[in-house]
Amino acid sequence: MHDNIRKDLDLLEASTREAKLETTPLPYGEKDLEPVMSADSINYHYEHLAKGYAKRYNADTSNTGGSYTRDFNRAGSFLHNKFFPQLRSPKGANRPRGAVLALIEEHFGTYEDFREQFKETAMKIQGSGWVYLSTGGTIKTIANHAVRTDICVLVDWWEHAWALDYQSDKEKYVDNIWKIINWDVCNERL
Repeated sequence: MHDNIRKDLDLLEASTREAKLETTPLPYGEKDLEPVMSADSINYHYEHLAKGYAKRYNADTSNTGGSYTRDFNRAGSFLHNKFFPQLRSPKGANRPRGAVLALIEEHFGTYEDFREQFKETAMKIQGSGWVYLSTGGTIKTIANHAVRTDICVLVDWWEHAWALDYQSDKEKYVDNIWKIINWDVCNERL
């Protein structure tokens, strides 16, 4: 009986997996996020790592890497497809507006208080992961990689996201990331 249930679950999971993953093209050039994120960081992070998740997922047609490896690559591709499109060139004042501002003020009082709580949550992550503002107004973390359907604002907390530009200064990375968040994209997620 358990074997039949497992087979049914495998069929169901296979039917919900995308047949082929693609990496969303960057809506900006490699140098457009400087000085917050360097061209070297974008090149390494996007061209090699983000695209690599989709390539590895797509190449594993026989699922020889096991479901963990396949799910890891699928989730890595998914998260990077959320992360990169929500970034923009650091020009002028960059503060949230619209629905995302209302969400932040409802749950945190001010944008400044939100940023502080976001940083506190991020700094508690041991190892690699992600931190995000959910569409429900809470700050959440993702250990490693996992697909989440409630992402409003997402920050990559893996070392490769900040080490080239910030070395070990993760606080500076999270303080600066707000300069390049495209709040219009985040509003579309609400």
